[in-house]
Amino acid sequence: MIRAARPHEYARLRDIERRAGELFREIGMPEIADDEPPSADHLASGAALYVATDDEDQPVGYALVDLVDGHAHLEQLSVVPEHGRQGIGRALLQAATDWASARGDAEITLTTFREVAFNAPFYAKHGFVAVEAQHLTDGLRAAVAKEAAEGMDTATRVVMSRSLQ
Repeated sequence: MIRAARPHEYARLRDIERRAGELFREIGMPEIADDEPPSADHLASGAALYVATDDEDQPVGYALVDLVDGHAHLEQLSVVPEHGRQGIGRALLQAATDWASARGDAEITLTTFREVAFNAPFYAKHGFVAVEAQHLTDGLRAAVAKEAAEGMDTATRVVMSRSLQ
């Protein structure tokens, strides 16, 4: 089931991020696996925060949406590995796009790893396309610059957008 996250679940969401991050260690990106998850304050400050839950209503994945340039920007989507490849990521992505559509946003954007199978190729299968550098808005340029300042190799990253109209 997909529903809004509850504040008492933020610690669990941080654990989901850590566990999901282990997939990066398996593909030779330990620095990403070691990255600190968003703080509870950061999770609380998002524009929308959805969880996917198991049969006991415990979160097994989450999607954090923020606003960039006044429209929805998927900041994070994570699912614990043991619940991967079951459509949970797709359902969380749908919740985020539904939220953005209900707001009247023309698009939803994100930044992700270009070559990681469970990143850009996953989003491409769900209607996202790469945004060329010359078409980046100020807010998206700032998001890319922030990632670079945090040590991410921008050559491995891509900004993607999905039209909602």
